[in-house]
Amino acid sequence: MTAVPSVTLNDGTSIPQLGFGVWQVPADQAESVVAQALETGYRHIDTAAIYGNEEGVGAAIASSGIAREDLYVTTKLWVSDFKAGRTKEALAESLQKLRLDYVDLYLIHWPSPEDEKYLQAWAAMEELQSEGLTRSIGVSNFLPEHLDRVAQTGSVTPAVNQVEIHPALQQRDIQQANSKYGIATQAWSPLAQGAVFGDEPIVAAAEAHGVTPAQVVIRWHLQRGRILFPKSVTPDRIRENFDVFGFELTEAELDAIDGLERDERTGMHPATFNPR
Repeated sequence: MTAVPSVTLNDGTSIPQLGFGVWQVPADQAESVVAQALETGYRHIDTAAIYGNEEGVGAAIASSGIAREDLYVTTKLWVSDFKAGRTKEALAESLQKLRLDYVDLYLIHWPSPEDEKYLQAWAAMEELQSEGLTRSIGVSNFLPEHLDRVAQTGSVTPAVNQVEIHPALQQRDIQQANSKYGIATQAWSPLAQGAVFGDEPIVAAAEAHGVTPAQVVIRWHLQRGRILFPKSVTPDRIRENFDVFGFELTEAELDAIDGLERDERTGMHPATFNPR
């Protein structure tokens, strides 16, 4: 089985750099899709309460026969829960659905910054970590100003900031802020939902290495040091996205892909997205 590189987080734990995401995977498909990913070799699964598929993820894990210590499981705290002061209850519900005693990483899903209640949520997250219900705690979609506020008020630095990053949206200001605090950058929508597959530097690199555009973009993330978790429900694509360790992009190819930045989002902007 291919050995996936690990990234050491600022709390001393390690996380597989390449994982498998289940955003938009229907609840009734989650078990079979995650089972396929685990069979392929993925050991890092990223889900969230709002995805509605934690039960399927938990069922796949339970039937996999893989030792718990060999798996890395992330889930996320939704906005309505932390705004209602239910951070601890929300994790308890997620753990029940996942059939786990703890998760490896628990994230605040969005800052929803209109009232800064994410700071109260962070204090509760610190308690959950101290209680052993999550090994690491982090954030998702936090802008530099949100990271600054957590640093000013919290006693634990987030281990991870999970944000939208792909060749067309590289969010260098966030990556720099993450580095400032020793926070690992994790990319969601790492393939831009395929929107960058026709861009010339990616096509050229794919042809040069005899791989697909998706594999090129995954290698670009890996070689730039980011954690990522591409998603697919198609067995061939699940395997293809994992088969990225037999080639390396040149520095010129990496630089050319870096040059594709065009501030093109596939999701919402964290400064203005205040879900309920």
